[in-house]
Amino acid sequence: VQLQASGGGLVQAGGSLRLSCAASGSMFSNYAMGWFRQAPGTEREFVASINWSGTTTYYEDSVKGRFTISRSNTEKMVYLQMNNLKPEDTAVYYCAADHVGWGVTRASKSRSDYDYWGQGTQVTVSS
Repeated sequence: VQLQASGGGLVQAGGSLRLSCAASGSMFSNYAMGWFRQAPGTEREFVASINWSGTTTYYEDSVKGRFTISRSNTEKMVYLQMNNLKPEDTAVYYCAADHVGWGVTRASKSRSDYDYWGQGTQVTVSS
């Protein structure tokens, strides 16, 4: 599967952005999806994940209540709605796909479980 992330940009603190990730290839519903981010000089870190059906989601503690991950299997899309953005959210955001197989409910927080990665989209939050 190939992934294309978009929707990043420059926003003031307290603002919102919606990231999108378009997947190509077949059997999108066999993949759990995740969003990760990487700020300069830091490791790539988990942000949010969603299982194949959208019924299970996980979030990194600092984004809980502000970010929402969702997906559309018919459109082969995954989204990250980011509200009340803070300067510490500034990073390159990556979407990733974890091939779990049909019906498996895993939505991993571990970077090593993800098989495919998009190119990243820059999010900059000014104070």
